Amino acid sequence: MSVFRGAGVAIATPMHEDLSVNYQEFGRLIDYQIEKGTDAIIVCGTTGESATLTESEHVEVIRYCVKHVNHRVPVIAGAGSNATDTAVWLSKEAEEIGADAVLSVTPYYNKATQGGLAAHFTAIAEAVSIPVILYNVPSRTGCNILPETAVSLCRDVKNIVGIKDATGNLAQTSSMMALAARSGVDLELYSGEDGLIVPILSLGGQGVISVLSNVAPKQTHDICAKFFAGETAEACRLQLEALPLVDALFSEVNPIPVKRALSLLGFQTDAIRLPLTRLEKKHEEQLMQAMKEYGIL
Repeated sequence: MSVFRGAGVAIATPMHEDLSVNYQEFGRLIDYQIEKGTDAIIVCGTTGESATLTESEHVEVIRYCVKHVNHRVPVIAGAGSNATDTAVWLSKEAEEIGADAVLSVTPYYNKATQGGLAAHFTAIAEAVSIPVILYNVPSRTGCNILPETAVSLCRDVKNIVGIKDATGNLAQTSSMMALAARSGVDLELYSGEDGLIVPILSLGGQGVISVLSNVAPKQTHDICAKFFAGETAEACRLQLEALPLVDALFSEVNPIPVKRALSLLGFQTDAIRLPLTRLEKKHEEQLMQAMKEYGIL
């Protein structure tokens, strides 16, 4: 059984102007997501500014999310690090708090060989009993999980169940899923690219871990739901309709645009921690136009 099926939101972390976490607004954002049909909450990922949360903040944000969601949908906790010991500790904390699964990014900056990646993720998975979803985002980390490594980890480590694929490389994704099929390995595939939800689903994907879902939760859910219902033409239409907004949400590095977009929808999300800065005017104009054309502003 998949950790979740459909559209999971890589949720932003609202902050006060003094850059402390705004838990009251975070609760409001969680409720909004669930009310609009989001299928899972992914907390403390890239969009949640995990890179600039302290370790204690990271744990407390996960704790708050798990408690506030209260089993309404699955909660997947971002618990990755470029230090294996830290990733193990965060994953154990997430499990103790009550997260349904962890999302574990490839080591960044120091990177790793494929053998190092296998050892890193195995150590994390063996430290917990909840499912582990690998997160492959080479543009961020400079480190790529090759198909053979992903498939062997899902085959050999019982609670490594799948991968969030943000490579943007459909040829690599196809090779990975073909190898999994030939090897008899059940690999849960989630798109990490909002512009490629339907293509990833067509390769056997279970859904998306989405930035777009922050501002268009129902629409992102519907892309997946229509595809799973066999309405592939409608899913494709919805995917293509969302592309201008997706482009605007990535006009600057994530989560700069999406935090501004949420602010335009009435959430208190303008505050963002350095080295990220607020959205530039030309990109804000692009974002507002895209939101208006998409019918959410």
